[in-house]
Amino acid sequence: MREIASGLRFPEGPVALDDGSVLVVEIERGTVSRVWPDGSVTVVADCGGGPNGAAIGPDGAVYVCNNGGFAWHHRGGVTLPGDQPPDYRGGCVQRVSWDGAVTELYTSVDGRSLRGPNDLVFDAHGGFYFTDLGKHRPRESDRGGLYYARADGSRVAEIAYGFTGLNGVGLSPDGSRVYAAETVTGRVWFWNVDGPGRISRPPGGVHGPAGAALLHGFGGYQMLDSLAVDSAGNVCVATLMTGGISVLSPAGELLEVVRPPEPDRFVTNICFGGPGLRTAYITSSGAGKLYATEWPRPGLRLNYADAAPTGS
Repeated sequence: MREIASGLRFPEGPVALDDGSVLVVEIERGTVSRVWPDGSVTVVADCGGGPNGAAIGPDGAVYVCNNGGFAWHHRGGVTLPGDQPPDYRGGCVQRVSWDGAVTELYTSVDGRSLRGPNDLVFDAHGGFYFTDLGKHRPRESDRGGLYYARADGSRVAEIAYGFTGLNGVGLSPDGSRVYAAETVTGRVWFWNVDGPGRISRPPGGVHGPAGAALLHGFGGYQMLDSLAVDSAGNVCVATLMTGGISVLSPAGELLEVVRPPEPDRFVTNICFGGPGLRTAYITSSGAGKLYATEWPRPGLRLNYADAAPTGS
């Protein structure tokens, strides 16, 4: 595993581009940033709040889940996110164009404000699934949910609710399953996808809130962050206390755990790029670093990944 960039301010939401650069959000900095192969970093847009997850949409723009920001703590050279900050104004989903313009697409669903939108993934129909982790306050926390929205800002719907912080979200290679990681409980859930934004309870197994089926439950005090799916359908989920990426088969078996060379509890996300999608880019957020490593299997080509412009 090799270090690509350091000094990033809690990087997350990596998106590998075809020119070899990698988009990341810097949550503490409030930006969408671009990491070049030589390790240099340029700011694409200042989103404010707390940009958390990113994806390329059908129009080639960058779509961002903005959690509204955190109160930050710095301990022993490690950056840690905390509670809802004093200047919090709410969460939103944003569209970011490559000239730096930022537009708020969604701030509420059915009259209820978005609290802490976290991660998103586009389907083949031009819409996207996104999670809302919620926000934490000294004496209370929000519940989390799963949502579906159109990229043109015309429709958003709540499709599952009642979780202890939904975080990473991804689709199976054939689009028939949507996966979501529940942070606090250490569980990865999934639903069957019956159509754009329509999900149903899978038969059998262990079920949770909103008809979710359990793919895998991590024991102990494990907490989960974002995820990606590879071409074999394995769910690669960031496991915070382990400090690495845990790889789960479509049947829920834990296959392996991949860790960066420098220990960091806040390994938060993964994406795939490079020739044959055999390079995994991993955000080590507490340490402020982006790593790359060769992956044993090709990653999954995301919908609209080729819509992003390349070069400077």
